[in-house]
Amino acid sequence: MSPAYYGSLTLAKVECATDGDGMSDDTAIFVGTSDADQFLLLKYANRHGLIAGATGTGKTVTLQTIAEGFSAYGVPVFMADVKGDLSGVGQMGADNPRAIERAKQLKIEGYAGRAFPTIYWDLFGEKGHPVRTTVTEIGPVLMARLLQLNATQEGVLNIVFKVADEQSLLLLDFKDLQSVLQWTAENAGSLTTKYGNVSKQTVGTIQRSLLTLEQQGGERFFGEPALDLKDMIGRDASGAGYINILAADKLMQSPRLYATFLLWLLSELFEVMPEIGDADRPKFVFFFDEAHLLFDDAPKALLDKIEQVVRLIRSKGVGVYFITQNPLDVPESVLGQLSNRVQHALRAFTPKDQKAVKTAADTFRPNKKFNAAEAILELGVGEALVSFLDVKGVPEPVERCFVAPPRGRIGPATDAERAAAIKASPLAGKYDRAVDRESAYEVLNGRAAAGKVEHDETAPAPTPSRRGQYDAPPPVSSGPWGRTRIPQTEQEEVPPPPKPRARASAPRIPAEPKPPRTPASRSDSIGTTVAKTAARTVTNVLVREVTRAVFKDGGSILRGVLGSLRK
Repeated sequence: MSPAYYGSLTLAKVECATDGDGMSDDTAIFVGTSDADQFLLLKYANRHGLIAGATGTGKTVTLQTIAEGFSAYGVPVFMADVKGDLSGVGQMGADNPRAIERAKQLKIEGYAGRAFPTIYWDLFGEKGHPVRTTVTEIGPVLMARLLQLNATQEGVLNIVFKVADEQSLLLLDFKDLQSVLQWTAENAGSLTTKYGNVSKQTVGTIQRSLLTLEQQGGERFFGEPALDLKDMIGRDASGAGYINILAADKLMQSPRLYATFLLWLLSELFEVMPEIGDADRPKFVFFFDEAHLLFDDAPKALLDKIEQVVRLIRSKGVGVYFITQNPLDVPESVLGQLSNRVQHALRAFTPKDQKAVKTAADTFRPNKKFNAAEAILELGVGEALVSFLDVKGVPEPVERCFVAPPRGRIGPATDAERAAAIKASPLAGKYDRAVDRESAYEVLNGRAAAGKVEHDETAPAPTPSRRGQYDAPPPVSSGPWGRTRIPQTEQEEVPPPPKPRARASAPRIPAEPKPPRTPASRSDSIGTTVAKTAARTVTNVLVREVTRAVFKDGGSILRGVLGSLRK
């Protein structure tokens, strides 16, 4: 091996690679060596990839080596830390005896440790910055997947989202969705006439699924401030790309939540990233560990959309790499799009295992020097069959190689090291505190209406809600994944509503429980009617103003193929 090689990069290109400029087309990540050195070319890294192999064969270390290579070249990455042993990438490594031995074996001169810029994330907010999104943003399709609903139940859930959109009810967290579901059940008769059959029993089933997910801690994923993907796609002061690590050891106790979150994140990338075509390197690389969870029991319609996103996201400069034990875990339509492949050892104890070995071997371009199927069974730890795209974009013949050792620590970071990294993070404090602004729950319980009536009796100006904000604007369009983006910028002040007439009609929205009625009381007092009318008036003003700002051409709000609002 040439002394120019330095761990996962070439010494000659380390400095120029991290400043983001002057990168040549042949800039590449050194992955390992056999008869020849094996490189993953950055300009083809967005053609996606696969890292497969049985437990204990070295997939995680290979993942770390490749992720470090991307980071050193200024490409930010995201990966889930399923076992807890990837968090050490943010600490100086090269002190592992096996890593040192492998560096000597590959004749890597000057092998030394390096701490890579790392941002820790955690859906539960315990081992990293909290990760949240809103119910509206995740959309009915992924929510149905998360709740494991059947086709009928998913249809009712779509109606719930449709009703919330039409009535400008923001679905931010669990209690918002539960409130709208309850309102839907109470008004099932009138909704059936407009949208089709809405069964109270079906709504009850959805509510029970929500309760189950809530008991698993899933409600922490929903709320604000919602994750801004721009916070993941960045570099540190030296120009190295951030390595975003999701603490997933606890999350894996809820596999459906884990898979849905990563699928949502992938869809966010698809919608947020602009089209760039072919570039000298990717803008972001997404590693999907335990990939089989994404495809297990997924309906064909969802699989088709996953395939579509994987195919189209390449032109947005995003590389997607699936990590799994068995290549058969990935549908053939998706597997055929994964051009950069690393196959660690498989164990064939059953006919199904033997089929997996044959499938893995058949996905490689043959090499006359050896039989790939036999080699897969013989590979040692840290050894793999690899095939990457060459300079012409053609898959290279499969090669058997030893994977280069990473330069960050192999193993977990200590609690103190993780805490220090979180404190020093550029995102420190941004997501720590949850915000519970006015949304469907408050509207449907009459809190906003009650506050406005009290203010109408004392002052002419509108009063902010108890959270310091006015009624939230309606959702804004965001792509084909059944999601809707919620504006989180400061609201513009809205003029006070005109004084409503006492007998104006009121919307069918339940208010806060009223005190027991006396025999002389009316079913709707003048004050209650004024409250309901004022709430409707302010909502209508906001809807008209925000809709006019978003859809200046006067067009109607349309939803994409998976139910989200189009931009």
